[in-house]
Amino acid sequence: MNTLRSLLLWCSLLLGLPGTGLAQQAAADDAEANATWQQVRKAMFQGRDITSPAPDVISIEAPDRAQDAAIVPLSIRTHIDQRAERYIEKLYLVIDNNPSPVGAVFHFTPASGRADIETRVRIEAYTHVRAIAQMNDGELFMTTRFVKASGGCSAPPGKDMTAALANLGKMRFRVEAAADGKVEAGKPALAQLMISHPNNSGLAMDQLTRLYTPAYFVRHIQVSYAGEPVLRAEVDFSISENPNFRFYFLPHGEGELKAEVIDTNDLRFESALKISPR
Repeated sequence: MNTLRSLLLWCSLLLGLPGTGLAQQAAADDAEANATWQQVRKAMFQGRDITSPAPDVISIEAPDRAQDAAIVPLSIRTHIDQRAERYIEKLYLVIDNNPSPVGAVFHFTPASGRADIETRVRIEAYTHVRAIAQMNDGELFMTTRFVKASGGCSAPPGKDMTAALANLGKMRFRVEAAADGKVEAGKPALAQLMISHPNNSGLAMDQLTRLYTPAYFVRHIQVSYAGEPVLRAEVDFSISENPNFRFYFLPHGEGELKAEVIDTNDLRFESALKISPR
């Protein structure tokens, strides 16, 4: 019930969104003006300075206008090395006009190799999408992009729910390797984690029953390599159905790339892939 009340609160904020034409253009031009962002900034960063733009540290790639608001491709690129003395510790993904604006918080370590993330998100209304990088010394850097999309959080599921639940929790890794099928030791390797899960937002209405499908989504992801943490994430329903993440890890000898996932029903899923670098 508390979750539902929170969703309704954020939905009520959407009533004040700009309409069309000049109002939308003004919203796109002024990234700091959004009232929801100001609330998020105050709650999460307590008035700390945020350097923006910060092209030497972080950038974001997303379409200007999404073809499908329920599956918007998003890439967060970072431009500094993950070194023990200085590295990106967290990436915050904020989608201002979504019912739940803080879509994800990603945690990295030097063993991540690079603090990049690619995924797919839902977007409910025209909005600024933000990526805020927090360094291990607490310094903050932000990049923003305005995306034109609407209805992604309230869109019906892309697949039949019975079929989706039959594959619930199945996961698959894919690692980008050389022609010999091996990754290079000591060099960041790109990996992809694919998770079968409906990731219901709780905002989509069943057109037959006229009832809302209950919220049910992946909420926690942890990836390790050879027992060392690579990536940890707290995510919500802003991540699209069947969550998909591309990220880096730093291979340094034989070991397992392992993922552990927990959803909002506290179900746990695991998957692992043996890695033999050259």
